[in-house]
Amino acid sequence: MSLLRSASVVSALTLASRITGLVREQLIAAAFGASLATDAFQVAFRIPNLLRRLFAEGAFSQAFVPILAASRATDGDEKTQALIDAVATVLLWALLAVCTLGVIGSPLLVWVMASGLPAEGQASAVVMTRLMFPYIGCMSLVALSAGILNSWKRFAVPAVTPVLLNLSVIAAAWGLTPRFAAWGLQPVYALAVGVMIGGVLQLAVQVPALRAIGMLPRLGLGPAALRRAWHHDGVHRILKQMAPALLGVSVAQLSLLVNTQIASHLPSGSVSWLTYADRLMEFPTALLGVAMGVVLLPQLSAAQARGEMERYSSLLDWGLRLVVLLALPCAVALMVFPAPLVSVLYHYGRFSAEDVGQTVTALMGYGAGLMGLVGIKVLAPGFYAKQDIRTPVRIAITVLGLTQLMNVVFVPWLGHAGLALSIGLAALVNATWLLTGLKRRGSYRPEPGWAAFVAKVAAGCAALGAVLAWAAHHIDWIGLRAQPGLRALLLAAVLGGVALLYFGVLRVLGVDLRQFARRQ
Repeated sequence: MSLLRSASVVSALTLASRITGLVREQLIAAAFGASLATDAFQVAFRIPNLLRRLFAEGAFSQAFVPILAASRATDGDEKTQALIDAVATVLLWALLAVCTLGVIGSPLLVWVMASGLPAEGQASAVVMTRLMFPYIGCMSLVALSAGILNSWKRFAVPAVTPVLLNLSVIAAAWGLTPRFAAWGLQPVYALAVGVMIGGVLQLAVQVPALRAIGMLPRLGLGPAALRRAWHHDGVHRILKQMAPALLGVSVAQLSLLVNTQIASHLPSGSVSWLTYADRLMEFPTALLGVAMGVVLLPQLSAAQARGEMERYSSLLDWGLRLVVLLALPCAVALMVFPAPLVSVLYHYGRFSAEDVGQTVTALMGYGAGLMGLVGIKVLAPGFYAKQDIRTPVRIAITVLGLTQLMNVVFVPWLGHAGLALSIGLAALVNATWLLTGLKRRGSYRPEPGWAAFVAKVAAGCAALGAVLAWAAHHIDWIGLRAQPGLRALLLAAVLGGVALLYFGVLRVLGVDLRQFARRQ
């Protein structure tokens, strides 16, 4: 299967996840607006999400996948199964401890995350944090499964799994919210119940997929099994790699924690405005960056294990060209066309025109750094595949300091949008630094034709941006709230038209899109 086809499978299924995620956010926005209740939910949801990214999808995956891929390439499936069993057993026991401590320590976690919330909001966030905390246990085991399935080039199940979370929250928002109100409970608590159910469903669908490839982990439940698993050499190698990876991911999550803390001291609704903008920004970062990172990391790790350095560099070049081809027009769209996007997706129910404007400014801040946010997803695996996690960590620590310096400048001037702009600009610095590091060590050697390629993509983006700017200013997207069907059709027509225009310009200029499909 070609790399583009693999990435396309991941992107298509991720698109389904992001569409259902947007429906989820639309229901929340329409039902609760940008209010103290939604701020409390977003804070509570960020705590298990932060830990999930910290331990599961972040440090654990970065350490586990390269070692797993190398084990399969050099030791065979039998020894790889033993590695999986040992890692799964240790992970299970660690998760039991983390979840227990998390439920007990929820008040402290909420205060650390958002001390600026009023007392009522903090109390609600504590309740929802306790309801959702076991979600991290489910998602950490899902991350283990995803690492295994992706290494076996089974990308579909890990990519489609998040849809179950979104559907669960949608069902809770639709069916449980009125019931909670009737029972005298805060309606927003129904969303937390939906998150917990979604985590269980995501874990359940991994079992048949792992059984199909013969790699279902055999979990050790007793102390003796834990001791055997702990002494497995692969577990210690992963833990050794996780130490710098944990520091690196902690830097990114610390930045998110600081931003949430700052936003909690800004006007009510700031946390929600940032979250709604972040959900929109996740469309291109997930469809492009995450999809390519998922596909590239096992391939880069296998190439490194076999000593295929030319293939290694060629894989990175392919990924970076796709970033320029697809992420640059998305960045232009977020910068010049944000109001129509936010209006069509969120401007319903209790989500006001003011909420649209506040979300738009945050989205533009993220859009300024979209190329960096997507580029990191391709460049960082270039280091992880070589089991070098320390270099990205050192870069991330420096960039964290830069982010906070920019917050000092931008937040008094732009409010919550300054937080988004700081993240975007810092991502550009991070990506540039990673790229420079790969080139200096000789891991990445750009293939010929880059200057002409970038010039052609820039010409296509100029045409796309001009049409989007005209449509943003000549159509009353806010005023069309009473005609949601017409507004949605206009958005689809504009986006479809500029996509055809963009690729048409590239074709006229001689860009051969088929070259991306040929990479195996």
